[in-house]
Amino acid sequence: MIRRAATYVFAASLALATTPAFSCTGISLKAQDGAAIRGRTLEFGFPLKSNVLVVPAGNEFAATLPDGSKGMSYKAKYGFAGMNGIGSTYLIADGLNEQGLSIGLFYFPGDAKYAESTKENADKSLAPQDFGAWVLGNFATVDEVADAVKDIDMVDTPMPGFGSAEGQSLPVHFFVQDKTGKSIAVEPIDGELKVTEAPLGVMTNTPPYDWQMTNLGNYVNLTPKDVGTEKLGPITIKQTGSGSGMLGLPGDFTPPSRFVRAALFSQNATPSETAQDAVFSAFHILNQFDLPKGSIIYGNPKLPPEITEWTSVNDLENLRYYVRTRQDQGIRMIDLKTALETAKGKISIINVQDSEQEVEDVSGDGKPVSAN
Repeated sequence: MIRRAATYVFAASLALATTPAFSCTGISLKAQDGAAIRGRTLEFGFPLKSNVLVVPAGNEFAATLPDGSKGMSYKAKYGFAGMNGIGSTYLIADGLNEQGLSIGLFYFPGDAKYAESTKENADKSLAPQDFGAWVLGNFATVDEVADAVKDIDMVDTPMPGFGSAEGQSLPVHFFVQDKTGKSIAVEPIDGELKVTEAPLGVMTNTPPYDWQMTNLGNYVNLTPKDVGTEKLGPITIKQTGSGSGMLGLPGDFTPPSRFVRAALFSQNATPSETAQDAVFSAFHILNQFDLPKGSIIYGNPKLPPEITEWTSVNDLENLRYYVRTRQDQGIRMIDLKTALETAKGKISIINVQDSEQEVEDVSGDGKPVSAN
């Protein structure tokens, strides 16, 4: 186990030496009213300038292959919306559709291995950056997605604007959840798309999903319940403060450590009565994964520090998409039905980047209190 973990750390270090990387973290909650809630953070080393892309049903898409030719083409069966990146009108980094299906794209350096692009598989090939729109535009449930990926090839096509004007490889894997709360991880492993059930509803980055789940076994002792006193020989040892049940919880920003924290925080969250309550609970949990600027410095000194660019939460029952950005911590909500109606059949953009955090001055709001 130690040797395998060291191999992953070394591979990730090589990737980070030349390319900024996501340190994204995803969680899921289920409200007592039955609503499935999925949230995530998006981290990166340069501004992705993400805005909300709104895509009504009926719009046509065609994947781009490595040689510039067209791959799989389709017409969107369902309308959808979500955060894009670098001005793209087809990349969905995170979003949901009108059937309550959602998807999140997560960085997967060192482990993403795509299929070879050939003339024979061109009509069933997608680039990694095409996958989010394809899923949201065509499917209503996780089971439909798991079945459909058996018949496609994901090929390594540079993403224009990513890393350079010409673009470079986008090594990613995906988390998909439907309105029932059922979740899967979809990962390009050795040229094939591997589907893994994700019952805890959490996601980070490298290593692969099954490794992350196995690693949870190293933390079976952790619990939200405080530990009492313990006898040690002739003395009684007391806890130094509340939170002793989580003593040993990994607090660093590596993907395995974030995966453990995400699983424990989300699974032990106090149940929320309504979807709205669960949305706010998700934002609070995701606060634990917000990267302070300067906390991750890449091996390449030319690259800026990695930061949390935005945090989003999907309400899959009420079809609402919530997002806050680094420069504006106020939560913006997009009602999917209203956004699709407003778009009038055309792909549109809702700008969430131009606003800045407002600070309300309440200095003069003091009121005298009555003496007891």
